[in-house]
Amino acid sequence: MAQKSQEKGPAGGTPVVTEPDRVRNVVLVGHSGAGKTTLVEALLAATGTIGRAGNVVDGTTVSDHDPAAVRQQRSVSLACAPLLHNGIKVNLLDTPGYADFVGELRAGLRAADAALFVVSAAGGMDAATVALWEECAAVDMPRAVAVAGLDQPRADFDEAVALCQRVFGDNVMPLYLPMLGDDGVSTVGLLGLITRRVFDYTAGLPADVREPDPEHLPAIAESRNELIEGVIAESEDETLMDRYLGGEEIGTEVLIEDLEKAVARGHFYPVVPVCAETGVGLDALLEVLTAAFPSPLEHEVPPVAGVDGSPRPPLTCDPAGPLVAEVVKTTVDRHVGRVSLVRVFSGTLRPDQTVHVSGHGMAERGHPDHDADERVGHIYTPLGATLREVSLCVAGDICAITKSGSAETGDTISAKDDPLLIAPWEMPEPLLPVAIVARSRADEDALARNLARLVAGDPTLRLERNPETHQLVLWCMGEAHADVVLDRLRAGGVELDTEPVRVSLRETLTVPAKGHGRHVKQSGGHGQYAVCDIEVEPLPRGGGFEFVDRVVGGAVPHNYIPSVEKGVRDQLERGLVAGHPVVDLRVTLVDGKAHSVDSSDAAFQTAGALALRDAAERGQPALLEPIDEVTIRVPDGSVGAVMGDLSGRRGRVLGTEPDPDAEGRTLVRAEVPSTELLRYAVELRSMTAGTGTFRRHFVRHDPMPAHLADQARKEQTP
Repeated sequence: MAQKSQEKGPAGGTPVVTEPDRVRNVVLVGHSGAGKTTLVEALLAATGTIGRAGNVVDGTTVSDHDPAAVRQQRSVSLACAPLLHNGIKVNLLDTPGYADFVGELRAGLRAADAALFVVSAAGGMDAATVALWEECAAVDMPRAVAVAGLDQPRADFDEAVALCQRVFGDNVMPLYLPMLGDDGVSTVGLLGLITRRVFDYTAGLPADVREPDPEHLPAIAESRNELIEGVIAESEDETLMDRYLGGEEIGTEVLIEDLEKAVARGHFYPVVPVCAETGVGLDALLEVLTAAFPSPLEHEVPPVAGVDGSPRPPLTCDPAGPLVAEVVKTTVDRHVGRVSLVRVFSGTLRPDQTVHVSGHGMAERGHPDHDADERVGHIYTPLGATLREVSLCVAGDICAITKSGSAETGDTISAKDDPLLIAPWEMPEPLLPVAIVARSRADEDALARNLARLVAGDPTLRLERNPETHQLVLWCMGEAHADVVLDRLRAGGVELDTEPVRVSLRETLTVPAKGHGRHVKQSGGHGQYAVCDIEVEPLPRGGGFEFVDRVVGGAVPHNYIPSVEKGVRDQLERGLVAGHPVVDLRVTLVDGKAHSVDSSDAAFQTAGALALRDAAERGQPALLEPIDEVTIRVPDGSVGAVMGDLSGRRGRVLGTEPDPDAEGRTLVRAEVPSTELLRYAVELRSMTAGTGTFRRHFVRHDPMPAHLADQARKEQTP
């Protein structure tokens, strides 16, 4: 692609657009350490958006403004960094590369119209990046590849391109080749394959454009032919290939036009070598982002419905259309309040406008359905943590709003008089539990406030207050996610500790038994008198609880029989041996005694509970553990390791089948005790190099092995 003159705005300038065709929304993806954040910083500096590029090590980059990101020296959250190039506003969406923060990645994909895959010239690629490419391919999202880090030791551009072509498939082709300096090691320029020009960066940006040296011509000719054939194969002009094969020289302008169309349609994937430190290739990459990537006008608006679920016709990216925007990220700052990053899909968002905020379908993760009318105060264009006020945000653009009373990640913002709900994006399920406890009563209040902030902004975080184990459990995506969540809580002034997660167990009796309950007290005046005899027998798993009345002759007056049942039920809830609820039991009341004066409801409740405890001494009580059915999605090559690991977890494999949604992957279904899954999210990721995922749901309770039951009684008795 031909490089055009670079247009720089004033440092710190605020790009504002009023037409969707002047917007490009680009999400940067790639494995952790590939150089995404450093590349964003270099592009911002190259366009004059910032005066000087920061760096990750010093914690001075625009994207990594989160204290956790600065401390860990890696991105942990989505950041938006707009720049202006040739009159086009490019919203760069920098995403974390670590698998634990996939929720931030999903938000970036939702807000974007195209993806830039950043691949290290020295570091290779992880399997999660390959899976993400396949995911983008499934929805025809336009993609390009930036091979970064050309100045690093062991950097090999040719090998990086070959790797991309092997794992990403066809039509992944470089537009430029790196040009080495006199030392034969450093990259000082690019060889343009379409223009057959040299772009020399020895003097910095902008590049000095000149004719290639004779020694460059063979490499240009070979790679250029492959590139042209790939572009022509995707051309809408069916005669172009015949003309090319007939020896006709295809004009540069024709090739560039066809290339840009193929990239925008998601059918061709250009590769650009870049070096953030020296500026090599930054202007070339900007040309791809602005000229080849599509505007929001070419991207379908997600389906919408009424807040009651009623169907609505499809919308288009029209600034004059109905207002539909989505909160793709929410943070809650102690000083500013809620800051919501918003992608406007239709209509125009303006200051002082009253809008409707809707959030539905996330109640299971601690986000109750909510609807509220709110007034939008100021509108900003974000530059990392910096908010710069603007006068409006048109369809296709991204902005930030502050001080919303209810907006959470995933919420829909629409017109007050016609509230709508936008179809949600797929959100991964958090599967790593972390139990936390505040150190003091004052910390409990601070913990509640800070948890509300975190849950509002992070839909991959689920908060559970377990009524049986009495633990406060945070369900996270992995250890790194949990570390960030705990750090943010502590940064909010909360002193807390973690403790082992306890699994909700059950108790039952394994053999029939009889129980005698006698509650007799005389203390002057009315006493307490109740006697009952019961028979207890186990039910099949899942049988629940049954109470049967077989009293004859009025030994227990009819009006006291419900009291016996209530006493038995209360004891079942309190447990018999280790304090866990009792299940799968039939209790039959067979006999008893009453007193005309001293018997009462309370006395028979106590007698019923005593009778059940008495029966438990002879009923051989056992602990039951929850069993989950898990569906594990892994690459074919990891199936053996996963199945071997499942057997070590006392799992029972139910079957395997090819994944219908992805070639080269297998679904493994198994039943596994919940106690064996507490850290499975971490361990599965380790076994599958970050590519394995799983879902789980409870199916039943089964008896726990004796040695584990003894251990559980010691560890989990409340």
